[in-house]
Amino acid sequence: MALEETLLGLAIGLLVAVIVFIAMRARLKHRIAMVESEFRRTWAEQEAATRRDAAQRSRYVLKGKIAEHIVPLLSDIFRFNPADARFIGAPVDYLIFDGYTDVKDGASEGPITIVLADVKTGDARLSRTERKIKEAVESGRVRWETIRVDF
Repeated sequence: MALEETLLGLAIGLLVAVIVFIAMRARLKHRIAMVESEFRRTWAEQEAATRRDAAQRSRYVLKGKIAEHIVPLLSDIFRFNPADARFIGAPVDYLIFDGYTDVKDGASEGPITIVLADVKTGDARLSRTERKIKEAVESGRVRWETIRVDF
């Protein structure tokens, strides 16, 4: 009888363990499904926000590129003769030979001033390279060189 009772106890214990296992597994699957659902929702929100941010940044860049090219036509902003300006784009936007057109056309014997200019829109700031170029100009580290080529 002791063997039968032991086997019955083991069977009941095994049955209880299987029921607990099945209940815990179902609960865990439900929790995993909830977490996956929350993750997918959060991912979709973040992806949408990232796309909006990328589109906004793209618009800012495009507006800046347009502004770089039309600024010489805006006399209230651009105080130089547009004919004196040469768009180079990088590392600065314009190389301006202020007074060049007047000297070339014989209308003046005044000096020509060379200006390196960069166009910025909104809250844009000078890049590290642009700051270094500005520092070089302001500290006088600018010179003329004639490069001769003989063929």
